[in-house]
Amino acid sequence: MSQTARTDRESMEYDVVIVGAGPAGLACAIRLKQQAPELSVCILEKGAQVGAHLLSGASLEPRALNELIPDWKEKGAPLTTKVTKDKFLFLTKTRAFALPVPPPMKNHGNYIVSLGVFARWLAEQAEALGVEIYPGFAAAEVLYDDSGKVCGVATGDMGVGKDGQKTEHFQPGMELRARQTVFAEGCHGSLTKTLIRKFNLKRNSDPQTYALGVKEIWEIRPEQHQEGLIVHTVGWPLDNRTYGGSFIYHAANNQLYIGFVTGLDYENPYLSPFSEMQRFKLHPAIRRHLEGGRRVAYGARALVEGGFQSLPALTFPGGLLIGDTAGFLNVPKIKGNHMAMKSGMVAGDSLAAHLSDEKNGAECLSYPENLKKSWLWAELHRVRNIRPGFHWGFWLGMLHAGLQTFGGWLLPYTLKNHADHASLKKAAQSRPIAYPKPDGVLTFDRLSSVHLSNTMHEENQPCHLRLRDPHIPIAQNLPLYAEPAQRYCPAGVYEVVEEQGVKRFIINAQNCVHCKTCDIKDPAQNIDWVVPQGGGGPNYTQM
Repeated sequence: MSQTARTDRESMEYDVVIVGAGPAGLACAIRLKQQAPELSVCILEKGAQVGAHLLSGASLEPRALNELIPDWKEKGAPLTTKVTKDKFLFLTKTRAFALPVPPPMKNHGNYIVSLGVFARWLAEQAEALGVEIYPGFAAAEVLYDDSGKVCGVATGDMGVGKDGQKTEHFQPGMELRARQTVFAEGCHGSLTKTLIRKFNLKRNSDPQTYALGVKEIWEIRPEQHQEGLIVHTVGWPLDNRTYGGSFIYHAANNQLYIGFVTGLDYENPYLSPFSEMQRFKLHPAIRRHLEGGRRVAYGARALVEGGFQSLPALTFPGGLLIGDTAGFLNVPKIKGNHMAMKSGMVAGDSLAAHLSDEKNGAECLSYPENLKKSWLWAELHRVRNIRPGFHWGFWLGMLHAGLQTFGGWLLPYTLKNHADHASLKKAAQSRPIAYPKPDGVLTFDRLSSVHLSNTMHEENQPCHLRLRDPHIPIAQNLPLYAEPAQRYCPAGVYEVVEEQGVKRFIINAQNCVHCKTCDIKDPAQNIDWVVPQGGGGPNYTQM
């Protein structure tokens, strides 16, 4: 039903409002204006600028871009570093063994890019077509009409203090009303979560499953640099029950993009994805890339890994889901940007046709039907069993994946996914992990890393990390799971401190890099991540 009307907010009317200026949202906007230039289209972006909250490896497969903007080279797209070579390594603690590169991980024809820089270029193309883009404005609320149909979104109020009271700088949010609202929030979107509950969009799908990617950019010695080289690893330092691996991309200008991805269905509550990344860099085969170099950037974000069987229903009255917020990522390729763009393009085509006739109703039902006819759907369906196969453990998962990628063993079965938060074992059943102390040269602590992410939040504002029950962290999570928030967060947001014999749970919300891991992994599902005041968070310039 409709929410209580607020009389203090101004409103603006559009044909389509898009939440999120990532590859999916921008591709959707561009396609809409290509197909129906008369439509008014607006994009809201919670980052201080387009690209500020984008983080990816990133090896970009240009298939969707070729379809969206065929003359992208002439238009100056920032795709200049072609992939020249792929390597795939299995690591033990001290050795590295070269393995055949699985077909999905071959990057011939792809480009090593900064996703943030690429998104800013896409934004320029969108604005040239008449799309309005508003960075620094976080969509904080879904608007509904009297029939329960989505009719737009509202940005968050500014100038609200920690106590929830208006300060002298208070400014009410703005309502952006639309005939259709497209949610392109990225992985585990905060508004998408509410839509999934309200419209029961997961009624016919498995739980979504995720991973956490931790990434650094290094400037390395010229003699260590091999522009265009991509290296992926599996194995050490993760145990045989934990899914994950690394990427190393040799970008232009002696820069190295290095990252480590840990599946959030890990079992040991003492595991720290951030610390796994740090000790990974100490492996002899990895440190030789970095020694003598300098770390210049850091970031982290969750990745959506559930694939085909975890896709929710994609439409509802008044809106639809695209990109990572819907779940479009090809796990064996370790790529989602081409799929995000394609989903946005299919949505743009579908919406342009849908909005051309008022008789089409409130729900754009042609969108999922058109997706099913696209290469995106076929690609996602083909790889649906590779990631859940690793629930059996590393070696069986590798064998199963190898049979499908090398042997073409694509039998008509579909494995199930399970919720990540339910996978943790009790602390009493688990072994603590002794991580090496950071040396400040190759390995680092979380706070110095967050500093490199340029993360900023207005201090006097309500905490955007909300506990449903403030007693659970100490009364339940600490005795049962050694309170894993202290370790799964890659930004040092959560601490357990003891004062005069009393333990307290501390939330350092100003450190948050908006990765959403806490909302995903908390075993009690007690943490709700919501948007802070507009523009807050990391400010990635080249991630």
